[in-house]
Amino acid sequence: MPSVSVLGLGYVGSVTATCLASRGHSVIGLDVNPTKVELLNSGRSPMVEANLAEMVAEGHRSGRLRATNDINLAISESDISFFAVATPSQRNGRLDLSAVERVCQEIGTALRGKKSFHTIVTRSTVMPGTAETLVIPTLEQASGKKEGVDFAVCSNPEFLREGTAIADFFNPPFTVIGASDPKYLRPLRELYDGIPGQVFETSLRSAEMVKYVCNAYHALKVAFANEIGALASLMDVDANAVMEIFKADTKLNISSTYLTPGFAFGGSCLPKDVRALNYQAKVLDLRLPLLESVLPSNAEHLERAVQSILCAGKRKIGVLGLSFKAGTDDLRESAAVHLIKRLIAEGCQVRIWDDQVSLGRLMGSNRQYIDEVIPHIGTLLCERVGEVVGFGDVIVLATKALDKAEIMRQLGRGQKLIDVVRVEPSVAAVSTSA
Repeated sequence: MPSVSVLGLGYVGSVTATCLASRGHSVIGLDVNPTKVELLNSGRSPMVEANLAEMVAEGHRSGRLRATNDINLAISESDISFFAVATPSQRNGRLDLSAVERVCQEIGTALRGKKSFHTIVTRSTVMPGTAETLVIPTLEQASGKKEGVDFAVCSNPEFLREGTAIADFFNPPFTVIGASDPKYLRPLRELYDGIPGQVFETSLRSAEMVKYVCNAYHALKVAFANEIGALASLMDVDANAVMEIFKADTKLNISSTYLTPGFAFGGSCLPKDVRALNYQAKVLDLRLPLLESVLPSNAEHLERAVQSILCAGKRKIGVLGLSFKAGTDDLRESAAVHLIKRLIAEGCQVRIWDDQVSLGRLMGSNRQYIDEVIPHIGTLLCERVGEVVGFGDVIVLATKALDKAEIMRQLGRGQKLIDVVRVEPSVAAVSTSA
C-alpha cells in the first residue's frame, strides 16, 4: 500500500489527506502555515466540513495522519505526492500559477536526495498543458532528474463540493486519472481501488481539461435556469413548475444528448424558438446575455467549419449531407445549407449528395426555404456518393449517415476529407474501467 504526502492543506488537500488516511494509507500533510500543521498533529481539523473533524481525530488516533512543514521529510517518507495549492485568477482571468511553480521547485529540490521512484500528482485545477509546460520542466530543473525515469507526473482533478466533500470523495460521479503513459497510473489505481463509479484513464491534457468542462457546464446550467426564471416571471409563468417538467425529461433535457462536439445546429425548431425567446425578452426590456449569445455562438461554429475548408486552398468542394439531420429531408436552417451558401459566395465549385433530399419531393415551407436561400441547389445535387467524391479536391462529410472509413477508402491522391460532424481526438483515446 503506497504511502502518501499531500502538499497544501487547504480545503482540497485536507479532505484528500484525511480520506486517504481513513482508507488505511499512511498520509503526511504539508503546509507552510504552522497553525494548520499544529491542528492536524493534535487531531483537529484545520477547517469546517461535515464529518471532517471526526475523521481527522480518528486518523490522528490511528497514527495514519500527521503533518509537517518539512518538504524533505514529506517527500522522503512517501511514495506518491499530491499537491493541492491555490490557482487563483489574475485580473485578466489568467491563472496565477506561482504557487504551482513554487511547490514544484520545492518537490524537485527534495527529490535530489531521493533514490527511489516518486509519483507527483496534480490535484490543483490547472489549464491543459500545465503539467507538460510547467510542472514537469520545473521538477526536472530543480531535481536534476528525468520524468519517466526518476519520477512520474499524473493529473487527478478533484470534484469535491464544500459541505459534501467527504461524501463526494467516497462516492464520486467518476474518477479521472491522467498520465503520459498508463504505467505511471498504477499507484493511483491502488489508491482508488474499491471507490465506486467509473474510472477514466486518459492523457494529462484531457484530465486537466475535464474539471473546466464540468465547472463551465455547471455555471451554464445555473445561468440558463436563472434567465428562464427571469423571463418566465415577467410573462406570469410559474418558472418552478416549468423547470420541474423540463427536468423530468431524462431522454433529452437531463442527459448526454447534444453534448458531443460536432456541427452547428439547425432545423425548423431550435433557431426559431431561440429567436422567439430573445424577441420576447426585448419586448419586456429584459437582458438575457446567455440566450442572446446562443445563435451568435452557433454562427461562429459554422464559420470555423467554413474557414477550415477554405484553408485547404482548393475550390472544388464535394459535400456529403445536406439536411439538418441524417434521416430527414428537412433543409430548413440546415447548417450544411448555410455552409454551402458561404462556400459558393467564396467562389467555390460545389457538388452535393444526400440520399434523403430530392427537390422534386420537397414541398411547403421546406421548398420555400430552399428557393429563398439557395435556389440553384438543384444543379449541384448528385445522385451517387461516388460522383461527389470524384468531383471534389476537398470532400466535406456533413452527415453521420455515411461511414467515414468507407469514404476515406474512396479518396484519391491529393484529396482531403474534412469531417464537420465529428471532432477527432488529438491525444490518446480514453480507456475506462468500472
